[in-house]
Amino acid sequence: MFAGLLSLPEAVLLGIVEGITEFLPVSSTGHLLVVSDLIGFGTGTSEGAADSYAIAIQFGAILAVLVLYRSRILSIVKGLVGRDEQGRSILLALVAAFLPAAVVGVVFGDAIKNALFGPAPVALAWAVGGAAILVWKPKPTQRSLHELSVRSALIIGCAQTVALWPGVSRSLVTLIAGLAVGLSLAAAVEFSFLLGLVTLSAATVLDVSRHGGDIVDYFGIATPLVGAMVACVTAMVAVRWMVSYLNSRSLAIFGWYRLAAASVTAVLLVTNVL
Repeated sequence: MFAGLLSLPEAVLLGIVEGITEFLPVSSTGHLLVVSDLIGFGTGTSEGAADSYAIAIQFGAILAVLVLYRSRILSIVKGLVGRDEQGRSILLALVAAFLPAAVVGVVFGDAIKNALFGPAPVALAWAVGGAAILVWKPKPTQRSLHELSVRSALIIGCAQTVALWPGVSRSLVTLIAGLAVGLSLAAAVEFSFLLGLVTLSAATVLDVSRHGGDIVDYFGIATPLVGAMVACVTAMVAVRWMVSYLNSRSLAIFGWYRLAAASVTAVLLVTNVL
């Protein structure tokens, strides 16, 4: 009965924001928080309903990676049943990398949300992450994805816990951690996408199981579906662009973008727009 709380244009906007930013090292959560505040999204809903909606439309981004990396995912599935050694190695690495953030999220999720989910913490995280990208110069390597050890994957997973702070970006910290443990840039990017697939899937299933009824009650069925579909299309475009771009260029563009986003958000805060 509350489906009118989110219009179709707003659903499209949020889907675009989610899809473009989910796998780029710029923080989808940070962008959704700021954009949601700007359009008044979530006003009049139950506590957590708007957050659950934002997580639910991640399904579109999940679908994008499933489509784009279907051959790698098939290899991982074969590894699960012992028919692909490289797939099995990647699967073990993904499990090791997923666990730290899952544990920290379950134990401290509410405290993190209460303390850090707001435009000011997002702007700070954008600025620090942007500076880190511009300052840090990793040494290039050729270590492939299937060579990633469980120990190195666990290090990446521990780094992913930092991304529970909105604005930090899960993609950013997993990319940097992947490069730090010796992966090539291409392998670090792919592992970041695959780890995102696992992490987002778990978060989406958990939140929809808890708040699926609220999402439908407040936003109906059409707007979440539209948001997810738009997120899928834009995520596919963003992932393809990022992979192509990083074939010949560095991460610097994302560092400058993050600093610009932090500056704009700071201005909006000072002028009481946010």
